[in-house]
Amino acid sequence: MSSKKRSILDHVFVPKARILKKEEVDALMKKYKITVDMLPKILENDPVVVELGAKKGDVIEFERNSPIAGKSIYYRVVV
Repeated sequence: MSSKKRSILDHVFVPKARILKKEEVDALMKKYKITVDMLPKILENDPVVVELGAKKGDVIEFERNSPIAGKSIYYRVVV
């Protein structure tokens, strides 16, 4: 048995996730003409948020692949 801790992000059912840089968040808000508080929320104690080390107010980009819809990108703000 391996003592190396596996990341939850490596699981097949967990979509790829990353924290956006401030410049990327600004560009996203401008592109969609929205504010950060209009994004769907994700709790700061969510396992993916904890694994990424995200803090309240961070915007996380998720990328999910689907055999029907193809690549889907969506965003959540940490609350």
